Amino acid sequence: MTQQELADKAGVSRQTINYIETQRYVPSVIVALKIAAVFGQRLESLFFLEHEDWE
Repeated sequence: MTQQELADKAGVSRQTINYIETQRYVPSVIVALKIAAVFGQRLESLFFLEHEDWE
């Protein structure tokens, strides 16, 4: 799936998808849930916290 196809299905811009993939943007819960739904996955299977995120 291309970034544009994912963006269209999730209702966001291709740039937003690119920024999420390159870790320049942390999506809102709503956007993260939409992306997970596109892939038929649970949120925590796509997005998770690294150890340094807790510090």
